[in-house]
Amino acid sequence: MKTPPVSLSPENETSPQKPTLVRGLGLLDAVLLLVSGIIGSSIFLTAKDIAGPLPNPKLFFLVWVLGGVISLCACVAFAELGSMFPDSGGQYIYLREAYGDLVAFLYGWMLFAVANGGTIAALSVASAAYMGNIVPWMSQQHVMANINLPYPALAHGHSVWAVFTIVFTRAHAVGLALIVLLTCVNVFGLRWGALLQNVSTLTKFTAMAAFVVLGFAIGKGHWSNFRTQTPGGITMGLGPGQWISALGVGLIAVFWAYDGWVYITWVAGEVKNPRRNVPLAMVLGVLAVGAIYLAMNLTYVYALPLNEVAKYETIAHAAAVQLFSPAAAVWLSATIAISCFSAAATCTLSGARVYLAMAQDGVFFKRMAVIHPQWRTPAFSLIGQGIWAAALAMSGRYDQLYTYVIFGMVLSYTLTVIGLFLLRWRRPDIPRPYRCTGYPWLPAIYVLVGVAWTLNTIITRPTEAFWGATIVAVGIPGYWYWKWKSRKGPIGE
Repeated sequence: MKTPPVSLSPENETSPQKPTLVRGLGLLDAVLLLVSGIIGSSIFLTAKDIAGPLPNPKLFFLVWVLGGVISLCACVAFAELGSMFPDSGGQYIYLREAYGDLVAFLYGWMLFAVANGGTIAALSVASAAYMGNIVPWMSQQHVMANINLPYPALAHGHSVWAVFTIVFTRAHAVGLALIVLLTCVNVFGLRWGALLQNVSTLTKFTAMAAFVVLGFAIGKGHWSNFRTQTPGGITMGLGPGQWISALGVGLIAVFWAYDGWVYITWVAGEVKNPRRNVPLAMVLGVLAVGAIYLAMNLTYVYALPLNEVAKYETIAHAAAVQLFSPAAAVWLSATIAISCFSAAATCTLSGARVYLAMAQDGVFFKRMAVIHPQWRTPAFSLIGQGIWAAALAMSGRYDQLYTYVIFGMVLSYTLTVIGLFLLRWRRPDIPRPYRCTGYPWLPAIYVLVGVAWTLNTIITRPTEAFWGATIVAVGIPGYWYWKWKSRKGPIGE
């Protein structure tokens, strides 16, 4: 099995012949990156999907704690892998070392094609859309153009041309401008990208803290909302199978909310003392996110009883109106806009490092293997990522595409944790400065949950699972092509 392709030792960092990435992220940077990557827009929206199947306050909060605990079970496994392979690319490298090039490539392809590009597109447009509630000029209500694109289709057994219409609004235009801004800042140096991420993240945390503190201090909420409101107590009168099923449905939304903790592994090659700081950042970051999520949801329930929470798609807006006044909605829109922008900044900074590792392995665009000699960043990887994210933002189909690949994302996490067991068996000689806490039980719990979730998705949502698998499989011809090209000459020449 090959060793990681990116050389990042301090003595090599100053080599003028072969520029390398800079280890410039401290522990605080790493924790903020992880927390910012997780907390985007989901905490402001997902309470409805949990309060519906779980209208009991104890269960409602229990499922948030369970989501954090299950995520920690994966984090401790990833932390050991991160201490073994402290290089940029993270999960891509772990999969490559455990399963070989093809599996790792398909993971990276899924990230580039939909998961990461779609996330940047969605968060950038969402940030602009929420700002449109404050600055009407950039509202989604202002349509700039209707773009009609023909495509072949079948109708009554005959081939015809159908029309796909893209509605391009001012929110899309501002979203594109944000993608350009984030890409440029990150191209011009790691420190600038980290600074932008840290400032936007701390601004987001300040706004959320104000919402929680002021909500309980002066908000018009009711402590009675925390009392059990369902007959049958904590079991809600359901049988064991029905109760577990309801808990599982609630966990789906919670897993979505916690997704993003893997970002720190993608930039491990730029973290100072990565064998210590990457594992520590993962654990501290997920614990911090769990505390923030509990605080926000406590505020929602203080504002509204769970049967009301289940009625609102935008629960944060409804809670702000109840606690304060309708005017608070403007302030909340700004908070959500900043939160989305912060998460997009994290996604932009971290995702490009995966494509860098892929290209240096010879299984992606050759130019993306190059590290800029002056700025010491994966500039071409960042630019390629930005161009594709902008295209997805223009298409307006990023949300639908992401629902297809979330199945693949959870499957990739599960395969990576299984890879920990494989590498313990196959390569016991690799130094492991951090060894997985609770091994083998904690990672085994995550594997069982991940396998059960994946099988349940295949059974209950076969369309999403099929298209998710199709998107991944589309990358196989590309893998063969790039492997063939890489045999013709060294990457980066």
